[in-house]
Amino acid sequence: MKNTILLFASIAGVLQHGSLSSASSQEPMGLPHDTQCAPPNRIAVIGAGAAGSSAAFWLAKAAERNGLDVEVDVYDKNAYIGGRSTTVQPYNDPSLEPTELGGSVFVPPNKLIWRATEEYGFERFPFENSDDVMGVWDGSQFVVTVGGNYWYSSWWSKLKIVWKYGINAPTRTQAAVDGMVNTILKLYRADSPRFRNISSLASELGWTNVAGQTSLEYLRSSKVDDLWSLEFVEALTRLNYGQDIDRLHALEGLVTLAANGAKTVKGGNRQIFERFMRDSGATVSLNTRVKSVSRESSTGPWLVHTDASEEGVPYRAVILAAPFHQTGIEFASEPPIAAVPVQSYIHLHVTLLTTTSPSANATYFNLPLGHKVPEMVLTTRNGARQGGPEPEFNSLSYLRPVRKRDLSPWTNEQGQTEWVVKIFSKQRISDEWLESMFDGKVGWVLRKEWDAYPVLSPTSEFPPVILAGGLYYVNAFEPYV
Repeated sequence: MKNTILLFASIAGVLQHGSLSSASSQEPMGLPHDTQCAPPNRIAVIGAGAAGSSAAFWLAKAAERNGLDVEVDVYDKNAYIGGRSTTVQPYNDPSLEPTELGGSVFVPPNKLIWRATEEYGFERFPFENSDDVMGVWDGSQFVVTVGGNYWYSSWWSKLKIVWKYGINAPTRTQAAVDGMVNTILKLYRADSPRFRNISSLASELGWTNVAGQTSLEYLRSSKVDDLWSLEFVEALTRLNYGQDIDRLHALEGLVTLAANGAKTVKGGNRQIFERFMRDSGATVSLNTRVKSVSRESSTGPWLVHTDASEEGVPYRAVILAAPFHQTGIEFASEPPIAAVPVQSYIHLHVTLLTTTSPSANATYFNLPLGHKVPEMVLTTRNGARQGGPEPEFNSLSYLRPVRKRDLSPWTNEQGQTEWVVKIFSKQRISDEWLESMFDGKVGWVLRKEWDAYPVLSPTSEFPPVILAGGLYYVNAFEPYV
């Protein structure tokens, strides 16, 4: 039997082009040759989110292409597949359309996800309503608003942007974003760079300096005006990553701006990862916490201990597809595994609610009573930098009316339409705040707290991808992109 496979498939898969059933291979990762483990190609994946389900899927494809007999076991402490890509339904009513809590969108450059929706027949929808108005709130006032459903809205929005920020700021920003996207698209080609660590990949792509400075510094170096960066661009970085432009590294800042054509899947994006897992043929153990991963020698098997069994299960290789320090897993190995730096995360409060109020409270935003507030309110700290109040939230978005699962109209018991609203914030939003913001017309509320994104400060050092022979760390990519 062959002794190499595309083990690091969750990364290799991201760097491939072609159909899901016939993707070309990336550089194979060698497995330990003499691992005493039966069956010889048994692999564990810890984590059933986007990375873990992708790992299982691409391992299956790699095994098929290389004529290998590979068994894959996937473990996750949660009761569902999808990780941070998960959905809820208003009033916990399964007959209503699901709403994303996290992992809300994907864009055309996410080629594997995009292609999966096509091959699996999932229906894609625009993430935003093209008729919605977007406003940037600085804690005291709306510094700019764009959008709307009037026939002149598109050119009027462009005119307002140019009038306030000049034509060079948006065009130079778009040029930088286009350059980043074109570089990412190179990774799907057969001649894409081979790599064994993140630093070498960054160097190959010419991104070492990009990740090593803040988004604000990078845009300044591209001669982009600060006002545009600190107001408009920062509104997007706070929406997508909960971080300010003068703290977020530039590569992630550019990724934030590459949102053209953003889509979501009808019924929830997690269906993609559920399908990946199903098609992988892996044995999936949900509600199962991995307690330890150990190995007594470089030629011995990796033993995975869970709370479901007293004895360790032997594996030839293990893929960790979850944030290292959040797992609580005890790793023991001879020789020891590589050190993984502690990674901080943005602790995000997500508040989902329904309301019969068609607009947020205008007086909160210092607008005349009855004035319609933008459907999407993003925020900037630029006012706070100049001594003004801090915005109380990162974003407040009217997503859509509550609908039935088949997207047909729905009304509450009083025959009223309700809207689904999502709020991202750094602190818990109180019931009193919600009652005031939505004129006492709140129906259903759900609150979720989680460590949503890594703190993406400028850096040139990244976690190791290979922790030891046969032990791989997918989430090494998180601080990078």
